[in-house]
Amino acid sequence: MGEDRTGQIAVLFVSKRTAHDDAGYAEAATAMDVLAARQPGYRGIESQRGPAGVGITISFWANEASAAAWRDHPDHAAIRAQGRERWYEWYEVIVTRVERGYRWRRE
Repeated sequence: MGEDRTGQIAVLFVSKRTAHDDAGYAEAATAMDVLAARQPGYRGIESQRGPAGVGITISFWANEASAAAWRDHPDHAAIRAQGRERWYEWYEVIVTRVERGYRWRRE
C-alpha cells in the first residue's frame, strides 16, 4: 500500500493561488510534476488545493542532496519565478525529514 517514507526528505509547499491564468498554471504544474519525477532521488508527490485557493504540495526525496538539486534545477527555478509573478499571492516552503508515518485505506 505504498512506500515507507521514513528517512525521506519531505518538502512542503503551502501556497495561495491568484485568480490569474489558470490554464498557464495547470500547464506549468503538470510540467513540473513530470520533470520532478525524472530527478534522481525523487520518491513521490501529493497535492491538494481547496476552493479558497490555498493548497499544499508535498514532494518526497531520498535525501537532502536530491531535494536541494530539485530546488536548484534551472527549469524549476524559472517556473518558480513565473509563479511569484503571476500565480501565487504567497507561499511557504518547509523542509523536514520524515521520522515515521503510516497509511490507511478503506478497501
